[in-house]
Amino acid sequence: MHDHGSALGTLGLFTVLLGAALPLIDFFIVNVALPTIDHDLAAGPALLELVVAGYGLSYAVLLVLGGRLGDMFGRRRLFLVGMAAFGLTSLACGLAPTAWTLVGARVTQGAAAALMLPQVLATIQAATAGPRRAKALSLYGATAGLSMVAGQILGGVLVSADIAGSGWRAIFLVNVPVALVGLFLAFRSVPETRSERPAPIDVPGTLLLGVALITLLAPLTEGRAAGWPVWTWVSLAAFPVAAYTFLRVERRADRQGRTPLVPPSLFALVSLRRGLALVVPFSIGFGGFMFVIAVALQQGLRMGPVAAGFALVPMAVAFFAASLAGPRLVRRHGSLVVTAGAVVQAVGVVLLALTVWRDWPSVGMLDLLPGVALAGLGQGLQLPVFFRIVLSDIPAERAGVGGGVMVTTQQSALALGVATLGSLFLTLEASAGMRGALTVTLLAQLATVVLTALLSLRLPRPVA
Repeated sequence: MHDHGSALGTLGLFTVLLGAALPLIDFFIVNVALPTIDHDLAAGPALLELVVAGYGLSYAVLLVLGGRLGDMFGRRRLFLVGMAAFGLTSLACGLAPTAWTLVGARVTQGAAAALMLPQVLATIQAATAGPRRAKALSLYGATAGLSMVAGQILGGVLVSADIAGSGWRAIFLVNVPVALVGLFLAFRSVPETRSERPAPIDVPGTLLLGVALITLLAPLTEGRAAGWPVWTWVSLAAFPVAAYTFLRVERRADRQGRTPLVPPSLFALVSLRRGLALVVPFSIGFGGFMFVIAVALQQGLRMGPVAAGFALVPMAVAFFAASLAGPRLVRRHGSLVVTAGAVVQAVGVVLLALTVWRDWPSVGMLDLLPGVALAGLGQGLQLPVFFRIVLSDIPAERAGVGGGVMVTTQQSALALGVATLGSLFLTLEASAGMRGALTVTLLAQLATVVLTALLSLRLPRPVA
């Protein structure tokens, strides 16, 4: 780094964390608003899935590229560009006259998020050190988890507040003033950092990663609503080919001394490899759970958007408490904290499944509280620690690439969770009814939690 003088102050950290929260809030804020969007724009199930997935897809596909651009042109500059673009595309979403224009605006909003988000981790990695970095990374993990739950709660409040008759549009329009505040703060408080030897853009790698993610996620998201037409199967068959080609191209670039989009040499880091292996099942379960619970509470239990959002408040509170306690616990018990977190989360999910099976459809917020709170507590002990483990051994000059790889993995897995657990739930609902569908989906999520617990036993004990 050629700018050791510019450290990240408290206001700067707050600002970049705000930039990290916005894209995640917006991935989940839509879940609670889907029924009203459907009603207003006559969208239909396939287009509604695209409102969720179009954003997640363009975001996941472009994240690593966003990280690379930040390394090249300066992370503060790209953070500002991304924040401004996020505000503008949110405005476009909020004013969208038809379902298709909303999908288009969501895709561009995802692209803006992909410019902004990787700069957050890269700035933290480049402009902090030692215990301050560990603390900043823990706060990043806490922000990420909290944003996901807060998005859903906020979505419910905004939809039903129906500010000036705006209905669901408020969930997007609210980003505009927030982005303006973020820009103002970033100008004042975020130091400029860039990589001293930035790698040029890896065009074939970027395109192939895009093809691989789209061939996997598009058919899984759209398949059920569209009735599994031929293109979905062709696309799924193309996925392993695209993924394999991507790996070959990246490996060749790595061997020739160029910096590929996702350098296979990064995976030589045990901490990165094992940390990412945990992020995948965790995020699949999390993404799927949040989507399914939004549908079940609103359509199954006939809760309004506010009640459906507030049913998740115990999860947010417990998550936040756990992620604040996390760093101290990690210093004492190392990666055992993750294992303990997965066990607590598993107990929470089991309690939820039992409650649903026993009392449906007379399930109230209080019946859900113990399960939801335990699930949140368990997740809060896991997610911030994953982030620290994955990033612990990445050299500073590859901060942008490493952060990009991690967030892409997380984002793709969240989208995959919505696609797989969401489709499982909606398919079963037609045949087994809401109670059976929700119970089976919760048990499927339980499987991802058990997998996380088992994988966590392979983590290095002390956590850097």
